[in-house]
Amino acid sequence: MSKILILGGTRFFGKQLVYNLLEHEHEVTVATRGLTKDPFGKRVNRLIIDRAVKSTLINAFKNKSWDIVYDQTSYSPKEGLYATQALKGKVKRYIFTSSQSVYDFGTNRKEEEFNPLTFSFLNKNKQEYLGFKGYQEGKRAVEALLFNDTAFEVVAARFPIVVGKDDHTKRLAFHVHKVLNNESIGISEKELRYSFIRSDEAADFLYDIGQSAFTGAINPGCSNDIALEELIQKIESRTGEKASITKKVTNENASPYELEGSCSINTEKATGLGFTFSNIDNTFDHLIDYYSEKLI
Repeated sequence: MSKILILGGTRFFGKQLVYNLLEHEHEVTVATRGLTKDPFGKRVNRLIIDRAVKSTLINAFKNKSWDIVYDQTSYSPKEGLYATQALKGKVKRYIFTSSQSVYDFGTNRKEEEFNPLTFSFLNKNKQEYLGFKGYQEGKRAVEALLFNDTAFEVVAARFPIVVGKDDHTKRLAFHVHKVLNNESIGISEKELRYSFIRSDEAADFLYDIGQSAFTGAINPGCSNDIALEELIQKIESRTGEKASITKKVTNENASPYELEGSCSINTEKATGLGFTFSNIDNTFDHLIDYYSEKLI
């Protein structure tokens, strides 16, 4: 049994990670602001922290130690810095939930295409990062901070877009709902391609990589990507309805998946280490059916 600290862990695949850890009888501590009620009951320890206030982390972690920390909630170098300062000497292995957004737009991006050791950044807080570019810079900066800190064994899991029945963003549900209700979907560039991963497999990956000896950046997810056009065609096929696509994009009809360019990853390093993931068809087919039944 290991002692595990999770920064976050009360939403989406972070919640499933907690369940995985408990199932394997690890001692789990969840550190959050305490604003989101969790379903874990007396099975976890709880700490109240504010990532923007270093003293709350120092006080919460005082006289405590863990084997592994999972950082689900770092979006700026200042949040990362406060965490590493508070955890030095208290934990050795640091698993950071990063993102495929650290790469420049494009397809089949490999881990070496972004080197955090050479990335320069300003020590900004979360509120100073706006939109996709801000999100990208924030994740890049946290990786740079962590990989340049020799006090920790660091893993950066560069997740693609995560989908699942428990997805609170409801981005896939948005598309299914629009098709079923014959409402237009605003897409400027339907050929843009993206990578995805199922939420349960994201949680499984985090658990397994934490238990391994691997360090460094790694891309988990479906081995193949998908274009927005192909995703819409898949929804049409599963629902039997015709989609209405328009290039007149508004706040109401804009596809929440469309970015300024393609964003997909190469997962050969992860699969070469023995990790397995569902293919893109299996990932979407059961979810489209699920959302269709929920919305009919």
